[in-house]
Amino acid sequence: MIVADSECRAELKDYLRFAPGGVGDSGPGEDPPIPQCWDSWVPTQFLKNSAWSEPSFLITLPNMCISPIWLHHPKYARKEQRESRARRGPRGPSAFIPVEEVLREGAESLEQHLGLEALMSSGRVDNLAVVMGLHPDYFTSFWRLHYLLLHTDGPLASSWRHYIAIMAAARHQCSYLVGSHMAEFLQTGGDPEWLLGLHRAPEKLRKLSEINKLLAHRPWLITKEHIQALLKTGEHTWSLAELIQALVLLTHCHSLSSFVFGCGILPEGDADGSPAPQAPTPPSEQSSPPSRDPLNNSGGFESARDVEALMERMQQLQESLLRDEGTSQEEMESRFELEKSESLLVTPSADILEPSPHPDMLCFVEDPTFGYEDFTRRGAQAPPTFRAQDYTWEDHGYSLIQRLYPEGGQLLDEKFQAAYSLTYNTIAMHSGVDTSVLRRAIWNYIHCVFGIRYDDYDYGEVNQLLERNLKVYIKTVACYPEKTTRRMYNLFWRHFRHSEKVHVNLLLLEARMQAALLYALRAITRYMT
Repeated sequence: MIVADSECRAELKDYLRFAPGGVGDSGPGEDPPIPQCWDSWVPTQFLKNSAWSEPSFLITLPNMCISPIWLHHPKYARKEQRESRARRGPRGPSAFIPVEEVLREGAESLEQHLGLEALMSSGRVDNLAVVMGLHPDYFTSFWRLHYLLLHTDGPLASSWRHYIAIMAAARHQCSYLVGSHMAEFLQTGGDPEWLLGLHRAPEKLRKLSEINKLLAHRPWLITKEHIQALLKTGEHTWSLAELIQALVLLTHCHSLSSFVFGCGILPEGDADGSPAPQAPTPPSEQSSPPSRDPLNNSGGFESARDVEALMERMQQLQESLLRDEGTSQEEMESRFELEKSESLLVTPSADILEPSPHPDMLCFVEDPTFGYEDFTRRGAQAPPTFRAQDYTWEDHGYSLIQRLYPEGGQLLDEKFQAAYSLTYNTIAMHSGVDTSVLRRAIWNYIHCVFGIRYDDYDYGEVNQLLERNLKVYIKTVACYPEKTTRRMYNLFWRHFRHSEKVHVNLLLLEARMQAALLYALRAITRYMT
């Protein structure tokens, strides 16, 4: 997915030509040179197999146009790309973030802080990498785990891992990730027949469908019986090592789908530059381009006052913590239950249309109507609240992963810590600000909507620090990301930088992944004891 071969640096410089002060060498009025990555538009073996390179051969993948392969030869593709780019102007990696900001800061961060050689793969820098590159310290940790999961030796074959990633991303109709992993599935020797749908995949992979569904939408329903069904002796049984890698990969791709939708990541590699199917956008939003102000100053003085008020509340909470103004356990539990109940009312606007499942992804999904339901008490059948102190990541989840998947345990922990502790001590136009209470409120609110409660946290802080528009955005991106719209993105934190909104999405990605993993690892622990 995120890759860097010998052509990668050249392509990154092509991106930078669109930003102010870009490094391009094209003259005034000239189109920037086209990156020489045309063969990444279709699976490598299709291009190299002369039997499949006739003009009559067609290939269809999500995020890609249906077109004869010969059109992708540089002789034809270069002219087509140039004309398409001239028609639409500079198109950045995100539908929500101004192209100048994300390409300047994100691409330069990747080049200056990481060094593209460190990405250790082949292909091109993709849009997800450029947006995530706004926070290079986090991206380093992300990339290490991502590379381990998909590109190094492990219990599962590489093609199987990409197929599992397809299954995970399809649960959220994330065509960006589905298309990317379909191409990589073929490039790693996967059987093209499997891409016709789950019914063509091996029974062993199909057995993952149930736990994939639960991890994506209602992880609290996972029990030791689900683990037992996958590990029981039989013809299509999973080993514990294989299952652990599959579960980490599923949660990785579910949460990455949230990031893709939450940041409005656009597909790259389209022959005509048009985006692949995305979450539906109400008509009133379609004509509203994203703000080109790095501070996103759409709210004027009112938004500026909101920032000042937020900083005052943060300061008051930090002072009360220093004074150790404790709250009783009964009151803390009551506030959690109140926050959990209020989350029922935090939903997308009723005029947001339900996304229509894309047929290219439905074939990888069983029970497509199954989705997120609010974690609230619904009588005797409601699952009990997950008390974080009873099964923590630090004391339980991490140690189990280290035993069963030692290569991934340390990298997972580093990635969680990188997101949770990431700070620049800035907020909107202010610097020198301690943002720890705000970051903790966002993290704990995400865990709250997945039914996880911290006994030592006062959930009254969530209502003090998170405005309603931010709560709507967080819950949508975490629980049903395919419903995310540009309007939701624009409405929260209207006076903040776009990079700060991407920072929120990093917290969303990691908190969601950790929540789902905790439920899965707890079930494995119960199975083993």
